[in-house]
Amino acid sequence: APGEAAGAGALPQPEAAAGSAAVVLPERLQRREAERQQGVERQRQKKEAQVVKEEQSEFFLAAFAREREAVEALLAAGALEEAAARLQALQKLLTGSVRFLAPYEVRQGQEAVARLQGDLGARRQQLQPKKKFAFRALKKEAAPGSAPRPAEPVPLAPAAPGPGLAEGESGGEPLCGFSGAQDAELELGPAELRQRDVLLSELRGCWVRLRGNPNTLRVRDCRGCTVLCGPVSTSVLVDGCSDCLLALACQQLRTHRTRGCRFYVQVTSRAVIEGCSEVSFAPYYWSYPGIEGDFESSGLDRDSNNWNLVDDFDWLATDKPSPNWSLIPEQERITCWD
Repeated sequence: APGEAAGAGALPQPEAAAGSAAVVLPERLQRREAERQQGVERQRQKKEAQVVKEEQSEFFLAAFAREREAVEALLAAGALEEAAARLQALQKLLTGSVRFLAPYEVRQGQEAVARLQGDLGARRQQLQPKKKFAFRALKKEAAPGSAPRPAEPVPLAPAAPGPGLAEGESGGEPLCGFSGAQDAELELGPAELRQRDVLLSELRGCWVRLRGNPNTLRVRDCRGCTVLCGPVSTSVLVDGCSDCLLALACQQLRTHRTRGCRFYVQVTSRAVIEGCSEVSFAPYYWSYPGIEGDFESSGLDRDSNNWNLVDDFDWLATDKPSPNWSLIPEQERITCWD
């Protein structure tokens, strides 16, 4: 009897172990099933997000194409003020859509806007009163016969801005700016810059102040320069520069073949770099008397600044940051310029 009792007491132990295994096994299955369901849900959300992104992209491309055609038609008809307004709206459409567009779509849009800006400048030049051009032509023709002619083309003088700098630039519009100066302080004011296209080229060790509201700005082949510029209504192109410091406010910033430059920017779209290295970015700090009025006339939104969002067309990896650009540490940023 005692043996039977002991045997009877020993029988439930395997049953209890089996029961414990029976409880553990469903918990594992439940966890696996939950993980599987979570994976399915993530895939579903990812697919839905991709569909939404594609639909947004398709909507943007269709709207952008319509607006581009409208601007082209207005330019052909000579309705330049309306074309300028529609072109600004086109730029804002692109700026507001960059978050869901592919990099190549952003680049195509920026190139289309830049091309239209050049076309607008060219049409403005064509439709200007002939009297202006006759006056300039007479001045140029009279100069060769005059005694002071050899002293006129002084490339280092700050008063040297002139239409001769437009050679090789898209659109053919007359530019103002400086070229070929070295170790000079150069400056243009509001009256000289008002909605004009500005070119700075082949400067060495210069300090340039542009107080006013240009239409576009191109900085080309400059070395060791400081460029401080008021709000630019449309785009800034920096090409082939090195070891420069630039303070720029604009809708669109494109930087090509540039190294070792620091940018202090107010930009409403994402900045684009290509063929660049060792470039760094910080917010735009420069100020001068009258800058608020220049911002107002430029149409730039002071509350929209994507200074820290940069697209590197030479760096396609999405899981690692580009080694070609960085943010300037806050303690190293310039806040006083004069």
